[in-house]
Amino acid sequence: MDEQTWHRRTEVPLMIAGFAYLVAFSWRVIADLQGPGRVVADLIILVTWALFIADYLVRLSLAQHRWIWFRTHLFALAFALIPVLRLVRLLQVLTKLPGMRPTRGALLRTQIIVYGAGASVLLVFIASLAVLDAERHAPDASITTFGIAMWWSCVTVTTTGYGDYTPVTAAGRWVGVGLMLGGVALAGVITATLASWVVERGTRNNDAEEPATRAQVRELMAKIDELTAARAAGGDGAPGPADGATPAGPQQPSVQPDDAPPTDGQA
Repeated sequence: MDEQTWHRRTEVPLMIAGFAYLVAFSWRVIADLQGPGRVVADLIILVTWALFIADYLVRLSLAQHRWIWFRTHLFALAFALIPVLRLVRLLQVLTKLPGMRPTRGALLRTQIIVYGAGASVLLVFIASLAVLDAERHAPDASITTFGIAMWWSCVTVTTTGYGDYTPVTAAGRWVGVGLMLGGVALAGVITATLASWVVERGTRNNDAEEPATRAQVRELMAKIDELTAARAAGGDGAPGPADGATPAGPQQPSVQPDDAPPTDGQA
């Protein structure tokens, strides 16, 4: 079995496992579970997380060139470390609406916006759960409810930082660092995508000012080479006039002037 076959067969079960991970983690934190309920939730979290780590290691071992696969599949590593990110792939259906035939650039922008928005929502939700789990029972903690945690995550991911609620534990502060970095990265990607869309809209009816891509230049050069080769082949095989022969053309009648002397036989 190769890596692609393994990935196709395990994609749906791992998607379900990611959803189970999110439900168990949310249930444990929001309900502040204790006793047997917390044990069950922790067990589900550990089992599903172990499944994602094992899937990543199996795919890496099945790859033909492991180092190249590792460098080109960093998202797979992110899905293994943060299982709920796999749920973002469920948004793929929103990028393929029926009846739409977008260009490659428009499709890429749509995917970036949809995935970026989904990742932002998941990032805020997971960060809220993580900071609440770390802060709730800490001395002098201000983030003690899920509503406060959501508010803190929203103002942190947008780098607003009102300062009305701040984490007091080391784990909570590390959550804040990750949330700020993730928010800046997602905001930059979405802003660049929207800027690209605005530029395309502005140059849609003004093709003279739109720069040519390298692919267009290569296509144009290939056509020029084809025309040049066809013309050279046609010129080499074209028949020419025979040696000593005059080119064919319309015969002009010989007209003598009126004052010319008569020739022999003319009266």
